[in-house]
Amino acid sequence: MTGASKKVREIQALEKIPVGVSGCLLGEQVRFDGGHKRDAYIVGTLAKYFAFIPVCPEMAIGMGAPREPIRLVGDPDRPRALGVRTEKLDVTESLRNYGVSMAEQLGHLCGYIFKRASPSCGMERVKVYSEKGMPSNKGVGIYARAFMEKHPLIPCEEEGRLGDPVLRENFIQRVFVMHRWRNMAASRLTRAKLVDFHTRHKYIVMAHNQTAYKRMGQLVSKVGSEPLRPLAERYFAELMSTLKLKATRKRHANVLLHLLGYLKHNLDTADKEEMMDTISVYSHGEIPIIVPITLFKHHFRRYPNPYIEKQYYLTPHPQELMLRNLL
Repeated sequence: MTGASKKVREIQALEKIPVGVSGCLLGEQVRFDGGHKRDAYIVGTLAKYFAFIPVCPEMAIGMGAPREPIRLVGDPDRPRALGVRTEKLDVTESLRNYGVSMAEQLGHLCGYIFKRASPSCGMERVKVYSEKGMPSNKGVGIYARAFMEKHPLIPCEEEGRLGDPVLRENFIQRVFVMHRWRNMAASRLTRAKLVDFHTRHKYIVMAHNQTAYKRMGQLVSKVGSEPLRPLAERYFAELMSTLKLKATRKRHANVLLHLLGYLKHNLDTADKEEMMDTISVYSHGEIPIIVPITLFKHHFRRYPNPYIEKQYYLTPHPQELMLRNLL
């Protein structure tokens, strides 16, 4: 079995990954008007791989559905969640406390998908109204802020932004990386496991930031001289922070050239030229990355390499998600 095939089997063998989600996105009728915002991509595609834990803060604090809508008012950094018609309706502390409570209960999550623009669940650019009624898009939902402050490393995204191919792939890749990390850390963490984890994610990290990869390598080099657990926590914080950065075509092209080096003694002149041309065309934005990736998988099936077989870069998530088809 080839390395790529092993990686696919490895991913498919994983149990569904726990991910939080705003309940209305699953079709739950919990909106202020008694309706929902069912998202077909979340329910129809991601649900095949993610075990969704639905949450509706407004319902949880007893507001019911239908209910009076709320909005954020005041300082964008410290807004109040007030009733649109009844300003005496102030649910700020209730939403914040619930966020803190759920952060404690849901610390095992590997990701969270929030409802865009929601005064409770919006991740960013939520409308905040001044005392004169003028809106600005500088707010964060009260519940979402409390949760994200407690768990800054858990990948979070909004359903609206999942329509962007780059943001979608970035989020889902981070969810799978966190799941692999959690599975590794759940068993007895060892120095060898940390080194292996770092090695297998080398090219994924390099596609986001090569300097950060070097910093992470320096951390891993200290596994024999520093206490393991705090070192691993620093490493993982650096990893998740780096993966939030967008991977660019230039960085991907650099990774692809590194991979080509592992085939230099195997490919003939024509194949090498084809690979170089494909990488160049990709780097100029003329084809998606799935084209050179597919060629690399083909060549590594013909000429297996033990080091590349360990890498997650060529298959970082299930191919059925087709996340790289538009990158």
